[in-house]
Amino acid sequence: MNSQPKPPAQNLANAPDAQRPRIDSGTLMRGAPTVEIEHAGQRYLLRVTRENKLILTK
Repeated sequence: MNSQPKPPAQNLANAPDAQRPRIDSGTLMRGAPTVEIEHAGQRYLLRVTRENKLILTK
């Protein structure tokens, strides 16, 4: 098993807007009400609510 530490994730939370990638939610969702996102071996669900808001759950 590989026990090498992972490189730190790039923190763009405090970066200027111009440096953050932007993806339109319609492109991400592709017309579906829910999509699965895999991150670090974990699966998350991103869904659009009836109020047209986004919710990300594990």
